[in-house]
Amino acid sequence: MSDKVAIFDTTLRDGEQAAGTRLGSREKLTIARQLARLNVDIIEAGYPASSPEDFVAVQLISTEIEGPAICALSRAVASDIEACGKALAKAKRPRIHTGIGVSDIHIMGKFRDEKYGTTLEEKRATLVQMAIDAVRLARSYTDDVEFYAEDAGRAEPAYLFEMLQAAIGAGATVVNIPDTTGYTVPEQFGALIRSITENVPNISRSTISVHCHDDLGLAVANSLAGVANGARQVEGTINGVGERAGNAALEEVVMAIRTRGDYFRVVTGINTTEFCRTSRLVADMLGMAVPPNKAVVGGNAFSHSSGIHVDGFLKQRETYEIMRPEDVGFSDSRVVLTARTGRHGLRDRLEKLGYALSQGELDLTYQRFLRLADKKQEVFDEDLVAILHDEIHPVPETYQLEYLHIYSGTSAIPTATVRLRVRGDLREGAAVGDGPVDAACKAISQVAGSSANLVRYEIRAVTSGTEAMGEVTVNLEAAGRRVMGRGASTDVIEASARAFVDGLNKLAGFAG
Repeated sequence: MSDKVAIFDTTLRDGEQAAGTRLGSREKLTIARQLARLNVDIIEAGYPASSPEDFVAVQLISTEIEGPAICALSRAVASDIEACGKALAKAKRPRIHTGIGVSDIHIMGKFRDEKYGTTLEEKRATLVQMAIDAVRLARSYTDDVEFYAEDAGRAEPAYLFEMLQAAIGAGATVVNIPDTTGYTVPEQFGALIRSITENVPNISRSTISVHCHDDLGLAVANSLAGVANGARQVEGTINGVGERAGNAALEEVVMAIRTRGDYFRVVTGINTTEFCRTSRLVADMLGMAVPPNKAVVGGNAFSHSSGIHVDGFLKQRETYEIMRPEDVGFSDSRVVLTARTGRHGLRDRLEKLGYALSQGELDLTYQRFLRLADKKQEVFDEDLVAILHDEIHPVPETYQLEYLHIYSGTSAIPTATVRLRVRGDLREGAAVGDGPVDAACKAISQVAGSSANLVRYEIRAVTSGTEAMGEVTVNLEAAGRRVMGRGASTDVIEASARAFVDGLNKLAGFAG
């Protein structure tokens, strides 16, 4: 049995399914570049059949990214698999990930139509044949085919073994054992992986992968139990983002394997020093802040406060630290960014944060950076990321905010006056609201002629102190489309207006 565990990153596919998140193809490419620096073995870039945008994202990543295998997801449906084959056509190392439900709950719920059979046994037989056909079709596009047995954690073992044997026989090189609903516990899931190695006759021809969800907070523990019992691929996401409560956090899985090498006796090929910047990039792109107490990459992961802990740490670091902060990308040294920092220093810092900008984008960012630096003594990494989200747009700017004036107070009716440039034409308008933010959004909607609904509003200070940058994230919905808009400023009302305009621009990009 190999002592190498492959790391399969599904941040761009399963991670993006987290409620309230959405990544465009350009944002996916930025994250994929950073995942390549992290040296993951496989990047699951998306689900090409789900939308034209996802198809383009998988195609773009397949063309641009070298190193990791590029994987695309499909159901056991011919049209899905064909879409994967086309999207992955230019990938140097393509993988198609196809599969089907195997638990009785999934079979009787998702395949209740009588065309699959009238009894459970008939439906089971139909699904086995569908799996075989799907794997064979996928093999016509690539030699690297992964088969997922959805909801394996709740499946009847004998049927699971039968399904896996059939998929491997049809050519699956990897078999994925998902705990789709996060239902299992580590002892049970580890035993399931061990039973697969003992009861699937042709299992030696395939790698066992584990894909665990965190509904009971056990995704990482279950994944590690899988590794301890023979799994040699782990699937998960950066920061544990994903559907419902999320997926296994890859940074936790990898650092557990590394820190407890004496127990697991396996290794990964991950460049762990990239974890910190990868975590920050994903958090910012998805608009999901990393909790300070998050294991491995949280802001407090290597902080000490208690007197007893501080005393012990200062005498000998290992007293209270089982990992070194520099091993995951934290560092005590930093470059202080001020108004005197030139373009070269700014570009270098942005590249270290995972952002590769064109000259035009750098010029825009630099001008905004200088304006902010004039207001603050120091510009922090979080400030730079907020500026990028505000200045660098993946879609053309249909709307540009030229002017914003707010009248508000304890005894005044909040009123906003705005001037927008709409496709080159200047337009002005005013509106009142429940507060200054509400008034600004209503005035912008009125001038833009938009009926978009504001379905989510969040604000956070991206740095500390009274001069902190505020970043606002909004979700706008119109004509069945939902987009995320971001805006940043030391003025939270201005940040809110910028976020609203950013969202309108993204909706306009869809309409165009």
